[in-house]
Amino acid sequence: MLNIVQQARKHRHRTAIVSNSQSYSFQDLLVASAHFAHILFEGKTDLDETRIAFMVSPGFDYVRVQWGIWQAGGIIVPLCLTYPLPSLRYTIENSDAEILIVSPEYADLLEPLAIEKGLRFIVLGTDDLDKKALGTEGVALPNIDENRRAMILYTSGTTNLPKGVVTTHSNLNAQISSLIEAWEWSENDHTICILPLHHVHGIVNIVSCALWAGACCEFLPTFSAKDLFDTFKEGNINVFMAVPTIYFKLIAHWENLSNDEQKDLTNIMSAFRFMVSGSAALPVSVMHKWEKISQHTLLERYGMTEIGMGLSNPYRGKRYAGHVGYPLPGVQIRLADEQDNEIPSTEIGEIQVKGATVFNEYWRKPDATAESFTKDGWFKTGDVATLDTEGGYRILGRNSVDIIKSGGYKISALEIEEVLRTHPSVSDCCVVGIDDEEWGELVVAAIVPKQEGIDIQELNAWMRTQMPPYKTPRQYKLITELPRNAMGKVTKNDVKLLINT
Repeated sequence: MLNIVQQARKHRHRTAIVSNSQSYSFQDLLVASAHFAHILFEGKTDLDETRIAFMVSPGFDYVRVQWGIWQAGGIIVPLCLTYPLPSLRYTIENSDAEILIVSPEYADLLEPLAIEKGLRFIVLGTDDLDKKALGTEGVALPNIDENRRAMILYTSGTTNLPKGVVTTHSNLNAQISSLIEAWEWSENDHTICILPLHHVHGIVNIVSCALWAGACCEFLPTFSAKDLFDTFKEGNINVFMAVPTIYFKLIAHWENLSNDEQKDLTNIMSAFRFMVSGSAALPVSVMHKWEKISQHTLLERYGMTEIGMGLSNPYRGKRYAGHVGYPLPGVQIRLADEQDNEIPSTEIGEIQVKGATVFNEYWRKPDATAESFTKDGWFKTGDVATLDTEGGYRILGRNSVDIIKSGGYKISALEIEEVLRTHPSVSDCCVVGIDDEEWGELVVAAIVPKQEGIDIQELNAWMRTQMPPYKTPRQYKLITELPRNAMGKVTKNDVKLLINT
C-alpha cells in the first residue's frame, strides 16, 4: 500500500487541496486518483513501472494524476510547464515514457510529439475520458511494494545533459517522514505551493509533506507578489516555503506598500508557524530584510534531487544566516577529501550522504550511478562545506562552479557574493572562475547594478577593504539580469558565457 494514500485515509473529511477557488477533501482526492488509476489501466491490472510523463497545471488535477499513476503502479515523470519543446522532447524520450498526460492548455504543444513517438495521449477534462473508468469503483488496485520505482526527476544539467534521478516509494516515504518529524508538520497546517512541480522542493517538501500530515495545500498557479500577499491576508496560511528569488520579489513589493499595508502584512506573517528558504543559497541581506518584514528567521535547509533534504536548521532553536544546520532524521552526513576519505567536520570537504532518502539510480546510466557513490556506499553530492561551531554546516558551493581554484587557493564564490551584495551600488551578483594560464582560474564578478554609472574602480577598492586580496575579483562585468533556471538558481555556466562575450 502507498504510504501517502494510507495517511490520506485518516483524514477523509478534512480539506486537502484548495485550487482555482475550490476546496477538495482528502476523500475527493482518494476517489479521483483511484478513478484516474483505472483510466490508465486499459485492461491491465498493474502498469508495472510504466513511465508516464505529464504536463499538468498546479492544483487538484496535478495531484490526482500523480497519485493515480502511483496507485496504478506507474512511474511519474513530471514535465516543466515553462520548458520549450526540445527540452520536453528530451525528458520524454530519455525516460522512455509510454503515456503522455496534459492539461488542455498544453495539448497543442505536445500532441504532435505524442503522435510522432506513438505515445498514448491523454487530455484531462474531456467527457470521453471521464466515462472510461465508470463502473470501476471498488475494483482493487495493485499492491505497490515500497521498493518499486516511483518517480524520475531530471537534474538541471548545468554541466552535461540532464540525468533522470530515480527514486523509489521507499525513498519518498523516507524523505517525507524525515521532514514531517523535523519540521513538526500536523493536520492543523495550511501551506501554499507557488513553486514548479517538477522539482523535489515543490513535490516533496510542500505538497507531499502537507498531504501526508493531513494538512491543507493551497495552490497559486502563477506567482504574483500581490496575489500571494492577498492570500496571506485571508488568514489561513501558516507554513510558507519559497526560493531566494521569490523572497527578493516579495521584499521589493512590500517596500512599495503604504505603512498601514506593511504593518498589516507584518502582523499576519508574524503569526505563521515557520517559513523556509531553499533550492539556492539565501543571501544574508535577504534573510535579514525578510526577518524585519515578517518577524521570521527563515529556516534554511540543504538538499538536492538525488537525496531529498539532507540538512536543516532547527525548527526549534537558533538559526544562523549562511548555515544549513545539521543532518535530518534518518540521514547520515560526512565530509570527505578528494580521495573520498572522511575528514574532520571542521575542515573543508565534500558533503557525502547515506541513508534511506538517497535515490535509487540515474535512469539508464549505470556508469554515472556507480561513479556518484564511494566504494563504501556514500553518495557524492559535489557540494563543498564545513561545520562551524556556531551554526552547523555552511555550504561553500559546488565543487565544479562555486569553488574557484586560483593561485593555489580554494576560494568560495558564495562568500565573495555575500560581501558584494552589501555594497550600496550592487543589486545582485554572481562570482565565477574563468580559465587563466597564470592563475588557473581568475575570480570574476558579474554585477547587476542598482543604477547606471557604478564606479568599478571604487567597488574594487572597497572590496579590498572587505576581503583578502586573493579573494577579490580581478574583473567585473556589468549585466542587466542574471540568467536563472526554473527554480531561480543562477546558471553559472551561462554567466561565464556572458563574461566571455
